[in-house]
Amino acid sequence: MERLKKAGRLELVGKTLSYVRFIDDFGVFSIHNVWTDTGTSGFGDDKLYVVQTLPKVIERCLLMTTDPGDLVLDPTCGSGTTAHVAEQWGRRWITIDTSRVALALARARIMGARYPYYLLADSFEGTYKAMELEGIIPTLPPPETFQRDLRQGFVYERVPHVTLKSIANNAEIDAIWDRMQPDVEEALRDLNRHLLATDHAITVATGARAGRKITFTTQDTEMLPSGEVVPTYRLLEWEVPREADRAWSEEARAAHARYWEARIARQREIDASIAARADYETLYDRPYEDKKRLRVAGPFTVESLSPHRAPAVNEHGELIADLDALTGAHVRGTSEAETYQEAILENLRRAGVHQKDKGDRLSFTGIEPWPGTWIAAVGRYMEGEAGRRAGILIGPEYGTMARPDLVAAAREAADAGFDLLIACAFNFDAHAGELYKLGAVRILQARMNPDLHMAGALKAGGGNLFTVFGDPDIAVIPEGDRIRVEVRGLDIFRPATGEVESCEAGDIACWFLDTDYNEEAFFVRHAYFPGAELPYKSLRASLKAEVDEEAWESLKRTISRPFPRPKSGRIAVKVINHLGDEVMKVMGA
Repeated sequence: MERLKKAGRLELVGKTLSYVRFIDDFGVFSIHNVWTDTGTSGFGDDKLYVVQTLPKVIERCLLMTTDPGDLVLDPTCGSGTTAHVAEQWGRRWITIDTSRVALALARARIMGARYPYYLLADSFEGTYKAMELEGIIPTLPPPETFQRDLRQGFVYERVPHVTLKSIANNAEIDAIWDRMQPDVEEALRDLNRHLLATDHAITVATGARAGRKITFTTQDTEMLPSGEVVPTYRLLEWEVPREADRAWSEEARAAHARYWEARIARQREIDASIAARADYETLYDRPYEDKKRLRVAGPFTVESLSPHRAPAVNEHGELIADLDALTGAHVRGTSEAETYQEAILENLRRAGVHQKDKGDRLSFTGIEPWPGTWIAAVGRYMEGEAGRRAGILIGPEYGTMARPDLVAAAREAADAGFDLLIACAFNFDAHAGELYKLGAVRILQARMNPDLHMAGALKAGGGNLFTVFGDPDIAVIPEGDRIRVEVRGLDIFRPATGEVESCEAGDIACWFLDTDYNEEAFFVRHAYFPGAELPYKSLRASLKAEVDEEAWESLKRTISRPFPRPKSGRIAVKVINHLGDEVMKVMGA
């Protein structure tokens, strides 16, 4: 109780002694289950998607349930709000959608976003800030000794949570009082003495004598044991007015100023001690930000269903053989599969198959149906002055072309005497991407443009609907217990001449490296941009900021940085051209 009194935390309200709680004793409010602050008005940000969720709602859910470095799964991507918020707050993420429009919006939104740079707890600057908040003089090891582990979180703002208990148990208040109270009392005695000398009268504003007029006269005095003469009705500490009266003597006003200076200094130290020794609440939605840095999204990939495929089922939920599903044999009359194949063949007949250059195209003189098990049609084209035949394999409308499908179709093409097998699919799995020839039959993998999902409404022959991306020429360079990977270019098959040509690595927009491929998912561990001019300009335009050219040049390379040999014994390289076409190659290492 005595410490509460010394701290100025007691007040008489009527006849009740009360504890004084200041508004900044705990200057935040807990969030309850009614989130009235997440609404938006008509002046909010424009939506990118019709059912776009407000970022603040996703942010609150994410902060309540995850820590930095955790994995967030959003099976309904939409405009990518969950991925966008997860990226901002240092969470890993996977988002899924069946709509290519949604995925395109999400990809553009994340790639062009600017994120705040929060101080990592496991970093030089983050540790310095944390020690500064603790009131510790920072003495830190060199910056390179920190791992910058995201899982250790950020450095967050904290607010003191002052309670009656924390004040009552704070013994430092007694020490501060004993040290500073004599100055307060000395100034108060001087004030009373000077008021007595001027025979001045004041009205008490606070305390038990509030409203009472006190007149200081030489007749109303008493002598203290020390021999000092003081007024009988002298001012007590809580009765001293905040402002000095102009009628007071100069000495009284000076004593009044010293009194308040000493009293405020005492209270400031006591309040600082209370705040320093009170419990703290960490504000996990307020990490400290480095305003001098700008962060962009880390590397991510947009994957198909590979290597998994959805099983086909009939109206009773029973599984249907893949071949029956592909040919539509399970449907009576004209099937959806037949309609899909007819639309693909019609577009293939008009658009042809494009190679690396827009003008380099394999054109068909005719395409006819073929009654094969795997091959749906035969296409005729010219190689020089000679006519050639190509078997055409059409992949699933919703799924991934697998290597066994390519092998079976290539054998069928060889038996039929075709010169070439053209495999048309929206996606190829990693191991299908390694197959470019089987016996004498060359295999041309034509990646279909996602616009063909709208085959019924798409004008036939428009744009680069079927694009061939060549086999990357990749070398593994051993360096002791570490290795490097070099991308030397692309090998491209020219149907017009029947030859394989190589292009330079500078024609590649970017390539990604998974240094320990597990045959299930491609994880981007290295990213390089040898054809850097176009990505550099696009990045600068998207961020509306200058990019450090020296840092960017470090990524403009065709030979990777060294890395340890993979535990799995395999690495995977994904190469992407300027049109967005990609191919992946898996190699032993």
